Amino acid sequence: MNVFWFIPTHGDSRYLGVTTGGREVNLPYLKQVAQAVDSLGYDGALLPTGQSCEDAWVVASSLITATSQMKFLVAVRPGLTTPSQAARMAATFDRLSNGRLLINVVTGGDPVELAGDGLHLSHHERYELTDEFLAVWRELLAKGEANLKGDYLHINEGKLLFPPVQKPYPPLYFGGSSQIGQEIAAKHVDVYLTWGEPPAKVAEKINQVRKLAEKEGRTVRFGIRLHVIVRETAEEAWHAAEDLIKYVDDDLIAKSQKVFSRYDSEGQKRMTDLHAGTKDNLEISPNLWAGVGLVRGGAGTALVGDPETVAKRMKEYEDLGIETFVLSGYPHLEESYRVAELLFPHLGINQKSINFNSNQVGEMVANDFHPKKQHLINSKIKQRRK
Repeated sequence: MNVFWFIPTHGDSRYLGVTTGGREVNLPYLKQVAQAVDSLGYDGALLPTGQSCEDAWVVASSLITATSQMKFLVAVRPGLTTPSQAARMAATFDRLSNGRLLINVVTGGDPVELAGDGLHLSHHERYELTDEFLAVWRELLAKGEANLKGDYLHINEGKLLFPPVQKPYPPLYFGGSSQIGQEIAAKHVDVYLTWGEPPAKVAEKINQVRKLAEKEGRTVRFGIRLHVIVRETAEEAWHAAEDLIKYVDDDLIAKSQKVFSRYDSEGQKRMTDLHAGTKDNLEISPNLWAGVGLVRGGAGTALVGDPETVAKRMKEYEDLGIETFVLSGYPHLEESYRVAELLFPHLGINQKSINFNSNQVGEMVANDFHPKKQHLINSKIKQRRK
């Protein structure tokens, strides 16, 4: 199991929909989140993309020297940049970071935003463009040169003079719930990502993409993008979930859903269908909560519960074929620690920053003796609950 975190370049807060508990997202704060990811045992972090975010490539580049181990999952946007330029950016970042780049292919789902960026293609056309884009991008990074005369791209003697560290190229991640999106994934990408839907729906996607990949003579790995709200007890976790949206009222939900309704993204439509624009019945599957999607686009669901339960739900997804979990929580700095401290031990992930066999973990008690080991405390708590 690979577990990633999230760099909140579009803002961060303790509560959704208001400035209360909000914080400025600046370089020092982004460094704090990235260094937490780097030291706690996460494999890396996703950087979001779009008009509401700081530029993912600039932010990721600024964090290379502040980190040493984490990988950066950074977006390329077919239609907003050329495959040759994107290949040079990827190769440069991969070399400067010593092979710590992963690529998230984003076709975009908001026609209004895309028009503002000068892209006026339909949903289907954007995926056709993505097909040509990835054909050129992969060829350049793998072989150093490419040619293509397609319906959208005409590349004559494209060249990449400086190769990437990772061979044949930094791994490609991609999410698309439509039929053509899944076909593109099967043809080109290494990891197919889905947003956090109930397990049965995720299983359907995995089976569909696997079959399509088999037709292409390829195999594809799978990942899922989820928020997570984990606390020592289930009661605390559900209270934290309710607290996260306590300032979200019906008017704010309606305004947000009106914006999301213009999207032509099949994945966004599936997210919206999970909560139907209301706070009623937000637990759409055991411990899977759709409250985040009331006012947030993209990933809108969270796993909620105590560590043992959340780990169990993640392992249920793993049994379906999910290998990579891209997680996040509000606020992202504190929650990166909470997830690592509470959840990682139940997933068999070691926190890199803490040697739990050391006597130097935790504050000295009464200035005289070391704290008790965590497993002893947990066993006593369970005995009291019984």
